[in-house]
Amino acid sequence: MTDVLERAMLLSEALPNIQQYSGKTVVIKYGGAAMTSGSLRESVINDIILLSCVGLRVVLVHGGGPEINALLEAVGKQPEFVGGLRYTDRETMDLVQMALCGRTGKSLAALVTRRGGKAISLSGLDGGLFRAVKMKGEVDCGYVGKVTEIDPAPVNLALDGGYVPIVSSVAHGIDEDTAYNINADTAAAELAAAMAAEKLILLTDVPGILRDKNDPESLISEIKLSDIPALLKSGAVGKGMIPKIDCCVTALRKGVGRASILDGRAEHSVLVEILTHEGIGTMIVNG
Repeated sequence: MTDVLERAMLLSEALPNIQQYSGKTVVIKYGGAAMTSGSLRESVINDIILLSCVGLRVVLVHGGGPEINALLEAVGKQPEFVGGLRYTDRETMDLVQMALCGRTGKSLAALVTRRGGKAISLSGLDGGLFRAVKMKGEVDCGYVGKVTEIDPAPVNLALDGGYVPIVSSVAHGIDEDTAYNINADTAAAELAAAMAAEKLILLTDVPGILRDKNDPESLISEIKLSDIPALLKSGAVGKGMIPKIDCCVTALRKGVGRASILDGRAEHSVLVEILTHEGIGTMIVNG
C-alpha cells in the first residue's frame, strides 16, 4: 500500500507541470546512447507517448550516426569528419538520406506504434519543412547545409491529427538541386524557434553543462542566458558541448521559452525534466 501511495503522490506532484505544458510544443533532439541502447530507446519512446497522452505537443528530431556509419561501411566507405561535422560527398549524402529518412525515422515511428502511440515519420524534405544552402567555412564539408527557411506546417498538421512527428534532419537545397545533411541539434533548435516551442530538449551523453568538464558532480542545474558568454570565456566547457549550448542560445533568442541539455543515458530523463520541479541536466533560461 505504501508503494501505491508514493506513486499517487508522485503523480499529484506532477500535476502543475502537466498543466503548465499542456497544449504547448516541446521539441526533443534524440541521439547518442539513448538511441543506440535498446532499453533506453524504449524508455525515451515511452516518455514521449506518456507526455503526448497528457496533452503535450511533442516533436522528436533525430540523428542517426551509427546507422549512417553502418551503411557507409557496408559499401566499403569510411566515415569522415571535418571540424566535428560529417564530411558528406554525393554518395554519402545518398546514404545519409537512406539512413535518416528511411530506416531510422520509420523504425522510430513503428516503435511508437508498437508501444500504443501514434507517430508519423517526416523529413526536412517533406512539404519544404527545412530549406538550406551549402554551409560555407574554412574547410569544405561537402553536402552539409545551413538552414535558411523553415515551414513547420507539416509538423503542425501531424500534431493536430494526434501524431508524434518524428523528423529527420535532411533539408531541401535552395542553391543547388540536392538534399543537404543538417546537424540534428541545429535542426531541432531552428524548428523549436519556428514553432514558438515552450521547451527545447537536447539529449546527449553527458549529465549536462559542467563547471569542470572532468567532474560530473560539477553539474550546473540552471543558468541564465546572460551568464553563458562568461561561462564559455572561462574555458571550463568542453569543445563538444559548445555547439549544443550555441543551439540552445539560438533557440532562446528566437523565442523558445527554455532549453535543456539532458543525459540521455539516464532512464526516463525526459519525464524527470518535464514533470518534476527538480528536473535533470542543465536548463538554460532567459534572464
